[in-house]
Amino acid sequence: MKTDRILIQGLELWVRIGITESERASAQRLKLDLVIEPHVAFADLREDIGRTVDYFAVCQALEQLAASREWQLIETLCLESTHLVLRDFAADNVTVTVRKFILPQTECVAASIQCDRAHLNSPPDLS
Repeated sequence: MKTDRILIQGLELWVRIGITESERASAQRLKLDLVIEPHVAFADLREDIGRTVDYFAVCQALEQLAASREWQLIETLCLESTHLVLRDFAADNVTVTVRKFILPQTECVAASIQCDRAHLNSPPDLS
């Protein structure tokens, strides 16, 4: 079983997100945590960044995704973030957690999803 993982913790994004227009009126701080299982094992990288997941590029791509539109649900941003990593980077599996700091009586609320490449071609049944 492969156990190589790349971790990105606390990626801070400013996102227009929320159910109401007033909540989306200004950007809110979110934090993303990612656990990425790369396609190529660490032992096989041979010091070649082209063979691994470029975590700087992942962060830039997620920043662009988050800024690309307004969002209503952190769950949607979470799902689309996993799809982006699996589609655009050499990853076999990814777990994304999106944390939102909205309720005063909580540290945060969060949504988390784990996906692998097989999930990219099977859309969810929302009925």
